[in-house]
Amino acid sequence: MVFEMAARKIIHVDMDAFYASVEQRDDPHLRGKPVVVAWRGNRSVVCAASYEARKFGVRSAMPAVRAERLCPNATFLPPDFPRYRAVSHQVREIFKRHTDLIEPLSLDEAYLDVSENKTGLPTATQVARTIREQIRSELSLTASTGVAPNKFLAKIASDWKKPDGLFVIQPEDVDSFLLPLEVGRIPGVGKVTEEKLKQLQVQTIADLRRMDLSALEARFGRYGVRLYELARGIDNSEVIPDRPTQSISTEDTFGQDVLLTEMETMIRKLAEHTWAASRKESRIARTVVLKLKTREFKILTRSHTPSSPPASCEELTNIALLLVERVGLSPHQRFRLVGVGLSNFFDPEDVSAQSVLFA
Repeated sequence: MVFEMAARKIIHVDMDAFYASVEQRDDPHLRGKPVVVAWRGNRSVVCAASYEARKFGVRSAMPAVRAERLCPNATFLPPDFPRYRAVSHQVREIFKRHTDLIEPLSLDEAYLDVSENKTGLPTATQVARTIREQIRSELSLTASTGVAPNKFLAKIASDWKKPDGLFVIQPEDVDSFLLPLEVGRIPGVGKVTEEKLKQLQVQTIADLRRMDLSALEARFGRYGVRLYELARGIDNSEVIPDRPTQSISTEDTFGQDVLLTEMETMIRKLAEHTWAASRKESRIARTVVLKLKTREFKILTRSHTPSSPPASCEELTNIALLLVERVGLSPHQRFRLVGVGLSNFFDPEDVSAQSVLFA
C-alpha cells in the first residue's frame, strides 16, 4: 500500500481521566479511590470518572444518579473548571516546547504535528515519550499518546494502551493494524452508523474496505467518502493550531413523529449530553440552540443568548425548553428530529469573561 503523506508525524495526546486525576493529585486522600466529578442531582451527568470508578462501570456523560448506584462508595466532587483550565494551560506549555503545530480538541486532548520538532529529537516516538515524561515529572499527571502518519490513526493509537500508554503505528504497519478492527473504532462512527453498517454486513474495517465508494456514498452521503478513505488509512487533514469551536450539539431522531408537547424527556436527555460535551471544551458558549426537523423534512432552529452564559446543565435545559414555546407552528405539527446545541463560543481569557468565570 502506498501511504499518502507518509512523511508526516502526528501525535495525539489524551490526558488520563483528566478532571478526576487533577482532583486525586491535589488531594492525597483521594488517590487509589473511586472519584466521580459531577454535580449531585437527578439531572446531573458525570464529567469524569477515575479509573477506580470506571471498574464499576461509571463513564463520562452517564447520569450522576446511575453512577451513584453503580459505585455508592465513590467520592463525588463538583467540577472546578477554572482549575482544570489552568492545568490544561500548563500541559499546553509543555507541548509548545516541541512544536507550534498544536490543535487542541478539548481541555485534555490535542493533536501535535511533529514532522519537524523544536527540540531536535530524531523520532516522533521520542517526542511523545519525552512529553509524557515531562507531564509526569512536572505536573504529576499521566497522559496516553498515539503516534502515527495522520490524525485518524494517531487518535486510535492513543486509546490503545490507556491509561499511561504509548502506541506507535508505522506507515508500513497500517494495514495489519487497521483491518481487523471493528468499525466502531473509527472516530465518528456511533451506535446508529455502526448499526447501519452491520445491516450491510460490515463489522470490521476489512469489511468496510471491500465496499464500493458509490455504495457508501449512496448510503451515507459525504460521510460515505470519508468512511471509504479511513478504511484505507487515508486522512490528509492537517493539524490546525487553535481551531476555535463553533458549536456543540446533540440530536436524535424519533422512532415515530411526535408533537412538541411530547418532547420534554428527549430535550432533557439531549441537553445533558450537550452539557457534558461542552465541559471538555476550553471555551465557553453564550447561545443555546434548539433544532427541529418536521415530518416534511423542513429544518428550523430557535436560539437564545442570555445575559450570562449557561452555568449549569439545568440552566441549559430550562432555556432549551423555553425555546419550544417560540417554535410558532401548528400544535398538530409533528417532528421527526430534535437537537440541543451550544454556540457563540468565547475564550475565558477574554477580559469580559473574567467576571463570568470567577464571580
